[in-house]
Amino acid sequence: MFDALTPRDPDAIMALMEAAKADPNPEKIDLGVGVYKTSDGETPVMRAIAGAQAKWLAEEDTKLYMGTTGSADFRKALLELVLGDDHPDLRGGRIASSQAAGGSGALRIGAELIVQAAPNPKKRASVWGSTPTWANHVPLISSAGLEMKSYPYYDRESLGVDFEAMMATLRAETKAGDVVLLHGCCHNPTGADLSDAQWAELAAFMAERELLPFIDLAYLGLGRGLSEDAFGLKTCLEVCPEVLFTLSCSKNFALYRERTGLVGLKTASKATTDIAQTHFGAIQRKLISMPPAWGAMVVSTVLHDRELRHEWVEELNEMRTRIRRLRRALADELSVQGGEDVARAVADQQGMFSMLPVSKAQAEKLRAEHSVYITNSGRMNIAAANLDNIPALARALLAVMAA
Repeated sequence: MFDALTPRDPDAIMALMEAAKADPNPEKIDLGVGVYKTSDGETPVMRAIAGAQAKWLAEEDTKLYMGTTGSADFRKALLELVLGDDHPDLRGGRIASSQAAGGSGALRIGAELIVQAAPNPKKRASVWGSTPTWANHVPLISSAGLEMKSYPYYDRESLGVDFEAMMATLRAETKAGDVVLLHGCCHNPTGADLSDAQWAELAAFMAERELLPFIDLAYLGLGRGLSEDAFGLKTCLEVCPEVLFTLSCSKNFALYRERTGLVGLKTASKATTDIAQTHFGAIQRKLISMPPAWGAMVVSTVLHDRELRHEWVEELNEMRTRIRRLRRALADELSVQGGEDVARAVADQQGMFSMLPVSKAQAEKLRAEHSVYITNSGRMNIAAANLDNIPALARALLAVMAA
């Protein structure tokens, strides 16, 4: 049977990471993999997480399964963190939710729910994603049986959102019941976010057209702030009768390897929400049976402990401030060296990523001649740089872009 298998190419990001590891240049700059790093190049265990792990380890008294939708305490605490304790949809019981195996698992559960809502493929919604979008969005969602389509989003000349082109496509080509996949903040891979005014216009349009917002909020707190980064999600919840969304704890709690996330759904009535809750459990049972407990209980411990929560918020603020400082430093260096247009974009974008006007050939030249590792699409992880190597990074970028 298995002798029919043919070799698969390695994951592009993982291959880039391995190439950077193998580079003997001590001055190499690895901006490929999308994880937060300190100035020492480490992905840290946050202080609040270390404290919560020790506390939970002392308190944990069972290894029994938590159930197919995971920890109710975790789900409640995370939803209240994002939406606020008194959010009307939470009070009214109109949000179904499930713990998931990271943001990726949450996306897949959401995709499976969309399929179950329309089991006849001929009547199934299309999912519209941004151009570009996170590389794993397409395989995660399409492998559930959904058709993926795309709308314009990032203008590689202005290095910002082409909102007019985006809205023109959605107006002309979507039909009632279609799904619009959106990055809640810190767009990956571009770093170019919708403004609050654009979110308001888009939400009103989706409600009028009867489109379902599917919001991937993976970087909450790493853009403008905890409350500010949830603006798009909260605006859609306020305006649209149905909203599907996912949350990840990989970045803002630095729980990458614990695979901790959440999928949520607002429906038009509590009765429908209760039904959707049963579907979340059935879907997870089919996919992985039960979600992992450790990360969720650590997050829950942080959010329920006043001192740990305060420390976590401070650490998250430190991470966000450091990213902004790196952006400002790179923008300053690019401006000094003649790259004013790119500098403005780097300064204006949000979160860990920026997408630069770099071709595949130029990205390869960055690696070969400067030991600077970014993806072939031009995406770089600014959070993996440091203040010491920013000048060299600016020189290398401008050298290859000018060639």
